[in-house]
Amino acid sequence: MCRALKIPRSLIYYKKKTRVINTKLENAIISIFRDSKNNYGSRKIKIELKKLEIIASRRKIREIMKKYRLVSNYTVKQYKMHKNSCNEDKISNVVNREFNDRDDLEIVVSDLTYVNVAGKWNYICLLINLFNREIVGYSVGAKKDANLVYEAFMNSTINLSKIKIFHTDRGNEFKNKIIDEVLKVFNIERSLSKKGCPYDNAVAEAGYKIIKTEFAFNKIFKNIEELKKELDAYVLWYNYKRIHSALNYMTPVEYRLSKMVE
Repeated sequence: MCRALKIPRSLIYYKKKTRVINTKLENAIISIFRDSKNNYGSRKIKIELKKLEIIASRRKIREIMKKYRLVSNYTVKQYKMHKNSCNEDKISNVVNREFNDRDDLEIVVSDLTYVNVAGKWNYICLLINLFNREIVGYSVGAKKDANLVYEAFMNSTINLSKIKIFHTDRGNEFKNKIIDEVLKVFNIERSLSKKGCPYDNAVAEAGYKIIKTEFAFNKIFKNIEELKKELDAYVLWYNYKRIHSALNYMTPVEYRLSKMVE
């Protein structure tokens, strides 16, 4: 009949293909993405799916993310660079970019980053344990100065005397008698990056990037109280829930506990 009518068979016998929707996989990807505070891309989502005994390729994950418009904060991030005055103290770089295979609290690194509070710049100071990338101290304030760094130490829940080395860049906020006294009291050695070399403080710089992208990007806090409250919740999530590629895709706390039982 098709030949007689001179029409293709596909017009007569065409059957529309039904698109298979894997609801379980899609729901899992959406849930993982939302739980990551919209930060995870296909690589980390694949790791989390594996923990749920769900196997999917990164290509498939990216297709589903595109379908539901799940755009990671890292895809849209933009930064405003703030210039720092330089600390010219003749203190050597003890760490010397040897960031891996360090003992617990052998080295704590620090950096400061800015956030928008009611239209004005406020600042966050982080203390990061190089051993497992855990945030072990933090503070917020309106001024980018040594007091902010001091408060991060005082707010820390760890035993400060266990820290061997405190490593930072050459920002003047880390140059102050207050900081010197803290390091002296707890017998902590000082280490400074070389001038104009961010790679010497790469882990702290990475922590800065994470905070800017995952916590503060495109966000205006109503007041300092709201900032503190949300930062408390974020640090808890970061330490206990956020997986890190540098830690074999474990969370900071999970990694620390795994080393305790070895």
